[in-house]
Amino acid sequence: MTPLPTRRGVLAAGAVLLALWAAPALAEKRAFEMTIEDTRINLVEQRGFHTFAFNGQVPGPLIHVVEGDDVEVTVTNMTTLPHTIHWHGMIQRGTWESDGVPDMTQKAIAPGETYTYRFTAVPSGTMWYHCHVNVNEHVAMRGMWGPMIVDPKKPTAVEKEVTKDHILMLSSWASQWADKPGQGGLPGDVFDYFTLNGKAFPDTTPITVKKGDVLRLRFIAAGDAIHSIHLHGHVFEVAFKDGHPLPAPYKADTLLIGPGERYDIIVRADNPGRWMIHDHVDSHTVNGDKPHGGIMTVIEYEGIPKDQPWYHWAHKAPVADFYYEESLKAGKHGLLENPAYKGTPAN
Repeated sequence: MTPLPTRRGVLAAGAVLLALWAAPALAEKRAFEMTIEDTRINLVEQRGFHTFAFNGQVPGPLIHVVEGDDVEVTVTNMTTLPHTIHWHGMIQRGTWESDGVPDMTQKAIAPGETYTYRFTAVPSGTMWYHCHVNVNEHVAMRGMWGPMIVDPKKPTAVEKEVTKDHILMLSSWASQWADKPGQGGLPGDVFDYFTLNGKAFPDTTPITVKKGDVLRLRFIAAGDAIHSIHLHGHVFEVAFKDGHPLPAPYKADTLLIGPGERYDIIVRADNPGRWMIHDHVDSHTVNGDKPHGGIMTVIEYEGIPKDQPWYHWAHKAPVADFYYEESLKAGKHGLLENPAYKGTPAN
């Protein structure tokens, strides 16, 4: 006959379970493969651009990992120019040779060659990756950038509230160099196209929310311009800077973002309607010589009619995962591609 468990035994077993639940998750090793390819994308309508695209897409695939994970990325350069990848925001403690700076931490990856980066994902937060060869051309106007999100082991209180998570990468383009890879990025270049995740309005897509949502918008300034992002109808909370939680978050409706910076804002969806979110540097809301373009989109609340014939998105289906919102869902880790960002092979 099996003896019944004692009270002391039950308490001991419960203590073990609590300890297991409270213990931080063990670090995982995550190995990825990436290519750099000559790819042609459309910024808006028929405005094409020759890019050096990670896995053939601009922005590049989302790398979504957990704080403390051991990350290995094997990169093959399929273009005719040398490249590297800098993991912007990663501390690279003990792994300085994976920092991705040509002639400083590594020899640039020559055409046809492969290089493997190995590092620990520390710290957590909104990070990004980009080429560090001829950054004024390769990053500023060839689309060599992508997001890297490192989930924290211990989320902050506001992170636990978030119901929708979005990434918005801001960039600028000089169309005079659109079809001249290996050229451009010079003093005096005129940036005449500005994009949100590689697309300019009206080819961006709405951000859909419902009343009561707590929205996290992760802004990454990937281009060579200073942006002033304004949200209508709401006061947001600036909660994170360069991936790090601010000790004193502050409220605003306009946010200034310089090249390389990242800001995470928290928007509490408490005002149903359709609300613009756009760059308040007016010259960043153009497509070439045409106004009403560039870095603009809208926050749409569920339940607000969209059938007005004059509304830009009245008859357009939203682009799935345009802001990586599906890829950012809890527990979805890895190197996550998006067919919507894929270009076509460039000649």
